[in-house]
Amino acid sequence: MGCSGCSTGRGCSTASNGLPGGCKNNGSCGAGGCNKLNVFDWLANMELPSGQAACDIVEIRFKNSRKGFYRNVNALQLNVGDVVAVEATGGHDIGVISISGELVRLQMKKRNVKADSEEIKKVYRKAKQLDIEKWQEAQGLEQATMYRARTCAVKLNLQMKISDVEYQGDRSKAVFYYTAEDRVDFRELIKVLADEFKVRIEMRQIGARQEAGRLGAIGSCGRELCCSTWLTDFRSVSTSAARYQQLSLNPLKLAGQCGKLKCCLNFELDSYMDALHDFPEVNNVKLETERGRAFHQKTDIFRRTMFFSYTHEPDNFIPLPVDRVKEIMEMNKNSVKPEDLLIKMTPKVIEKKPDYENVVGQDSLTRFDKSKKPKSKNKKRNGPPNPNKPAGAPNLTANKNVGGPNPNKPNPANTPNRPNNTPRPNNNRPRPNNNRPRPNNSNPTNPTNPKNPVAPPQNP
Repeated sequence: MGCSGCSTGRGCSTASNGLPGGCKNNGSCGAGGCNKLNVFDWLANMELPSGQAACDIVEIRFKNSRKGFYRNVNALQLNVGDVVAVEATGGHDIGVISISGELVRLQMKKRNVKADSEEIKKVYRKAKQLDIEKWQEAQGLEQATMYRARTCAVKLNLQMKISDVEYQGDRSKAVFYYTAEDRVDFRELIKVLADEFKVRIEMRQIGARQEAGRLGAIGSCGRELCCSTWLTDFRSVSTSAARYQQLSLNPLKLAGQCGKLKCCLNFELDSYMDALHDFPEVNNVKLETERGRAFHQKTDIFRRTMFFSYTHEPDNFIPLPVDRVKEIMEMNKNSVKPEDLLIKMTPKVIEKKPDYENVVGQDSLTRFDKSKKPKSKNKKRNGPPNPNKPAGAPNLTANKNVGGPNPNKPNPANTPNRPNNTPRPNNNRPRPNNNRPRPNNSNPTNPTNPKNPVAPPQNP
C-alpha cells in the first residue's frame, strides 16, 4: 500500500537529493509515494502496437482521495509524480500525476468516463517554482481555516461538522467539506467565511464513510482504513451481513471509525451465503423425536454442523450434520419420529489380523547377547584383629562364612605347569574313617603326630 506519512495526500515532495521528503523512507515506498488510493501501473513496461497513438489523458491526484482526468493538449512529456498546473474554475489548480499511459483508459472505463467528453479539462503546464510555493502556502492555511469555520458554524447554531478544507492551487477558492444529518441552510455561513478569508467559498456535503476516507486512521485490525487506501466504492452495509456471519450484534465491535458498520463485513459475505445455500431453514422448526422435542441452538457453517438441544435439556448441545437434520425433518413431515437425534451406530467387529512376525521362525535379534549378571554386593567382613599376630600375617580368626585364601592350600599360580598329556592325579582315594580313636597329639615324642618335628628313636 505504501506508507502514510504524507498527511496531505498530495504526494511526497522531492528533496534536493532526489528522494521523497514526506515520509523519510529513502525512496523505498512500495506504491510510488505517500499517497492514498495509489494504483500500480502494470502496463508501464509494455510497448504500444505499431500505428496506435498513446493516450493523451492523465489522472491527477489532489488532496486526499480527490482525483480527476485531464487532457494533455500541449503534448507535454509527463511522468508519474510530476507536479502540474491544470484548468480549474476561475483560475488554475495544482496537482500530482498519479497515472499516465494506457492504464488511464482502463480507469476511465471503470469510472464510466468517456474519452471524448467535454467535461475533461486541460493540463496547462508543468508547475513552476512560483506555483509550487504559492500552493504550499495555501496548504499551510487549511488547518487554521477549518478551526475558524467551525467556530463560525457554532455561533450560527448550524447542525453540521466541517471536517476538511481544501484550497485551490492559486488560493482563489476554498472548498469546505462537511457532514450533517439533515439539510443545512449555510447561506449565512458562506457570507461570514467570504468576509473572513477573502476567497470564493464552496460547500460540499459528504458522508461519514467519505469523511473517514479523507482523514484516514488506523482500524481495529491494526492496518490503515480500507476507504483511505484502496476502497473507492462505498456499498451499503446492513446488520443482516453480521447475522449471516453469526457475529454478535455489538455496535462497539461492528462499527468502524466513521461510526457506521464496517465495510469489511461485505468482504466475506458471498462466501457465507454460498455455504448457507444448502442449509435447511430451522428458525421456527423443531425436530420431533420419541425422546422429546429439540430446537436449534447454533450453526457451524463451514463444518456443516448444526447444534440442537432438547426442551427438557437446554444446556446439552447435540451436534448434528446437515444431512441428518434434513432426514429428521423429512421423517417429521411423514409423521414419523426417530428414536433419538443421533444415529445409533452398530459396533463394528474388528477382526484380529494374524501376526506374521514369527511365522517362519524368526527370533529376536538380541538372542546372542549375553546378559550381564549383577555383581554380588556382599562385602568381606573380617573378625576382630589379633593383638599377638605379627604384622603381615594372615588373619586366621576371620569369619568362616566369608571366603578367603587358604594358607594350607598351595597357590595354583606358584604350581609348576603340568604337561598337557600328563593325567590328573586320582582324587577318589578312600578317605580315612573319622570314627576311629584319634591318637594323643599332646606327646611331643609321638611318632604318629605329623606335626611333631622330633624324629623317632633309632634301635641300637
